[in-house]
Amino acid sequence: MKACQYVEIGRPPRVVDVEKPTPGPGEVLLRITASGACHSDEFIMSLPEEQYTFGLPLTLGHEGAGIVEELGEGASGVEVGESVAVYGPWGCGLCHACAQGKENYCRFAEERAIQPPGLGAPGSMAEFMIVDSPRHLVRLGDLDPVASVALTDAGLTPYHAIKPTLPKLLPGSVAVVIGVGGLGHVAVQILKALSAATVVALDAKEAARQLALDVGADHAFASDSAAVDEIRRLSGGLGATVVFDFVAADATTALAATMVHAESDLVIVGVGPGSVPVGFFSLPHEVRVWSPYWGSRPELEEVLELARVGAIHVETETFGLDEAPVVYERMHAGTLRGRGIVVP
Repeated sequence: MKACQYVEIGRPPRVVDVEKPTPGPGEVLLRITASGACHSDEFIMSLPEEQYTFGLPLTLGHEGAGIVEELGEGASGVEVGESVAVYGPWGCGLCHACAQGKENYCRFAEERAIQPPGLGAPGSMAEFMIVDSPRHLVRLGDLDPVASVALTDAGLTPYHAIKPTLPKLLPGSVAVVIGVGGLGHVAVQILKALSAATVVALDAKEAARQLALDVGADHAFASDSAAVDEIRRLSGGLGATVVFDFVAADATTALAATMVHAESDLVIVGVGPGSVPVGFFSLPHEVRVWSPYWGSRPELEEVLELARVGAIHVETETFGLDEAPVVYERMHAGTLRGRGIVVP
């Protein structure tokens, strides 16, 4: 079968021929219908050799959807022929976090070398993939896998970041989304669907700001110091109640810190190196700064329901499997609108 793999440190991924996998006990073989490309892929492929820990060759793709092709011995809970999405942050399945469906915070994943597909385990950017357990599958039903696959990360990650902040996002509050890419443009929609806040999008690129307005943002500004004045104007001088930074560069986290007020939330979602100093004289009082990771399986089901009722969608561009390396070239160049989806 064909697969898009990262083969050599510092070199672009390439499409190669590999052996079709066979499911072992408890495993599920999927025939892939769609696979999303993510900035996290680009991030790990940018790591120098001494920091790279994901194994080579690595079949990319941690956003996956497919048809159940074959069940390994003892696997149950899904049927051959079902359309499913892959819940990506795999854990041990037994610890306290996993028992709540929060495998993204599995206590034992690191020490037991349990890695997500495409981020250590073979991923979905191939014709077939192995899912280690049926519990990591969510039924898609009538949802289009190509339109929905990116919700497994580009929808789940912002949903997980936004959900705890909803009690603060009352009428008259301002929520700020920094970076309107694959995740940011879905975050705008989730905020509009679930809160009464005024949603402000910030991005350096005009095309990204237009995308934010197209998917429902109330305002979109360039991500510079002038945006702080606009946000204070919109909030009656108060500032942003919640800021979601989907870039996490030094410049964006520093910008975010200048627009919050007492009891605000500053949520660093992006994988950039940016950070925020926290201390008595660093930020307004009781500003909560936190950095979430992915999301839980129950939250993925909730995200898919939002898509099913038409409250959110992912802007996509589709590519064949042979074109998969081009997706990452386009991503690096910043010319994708929304998410690049590979369709074998």
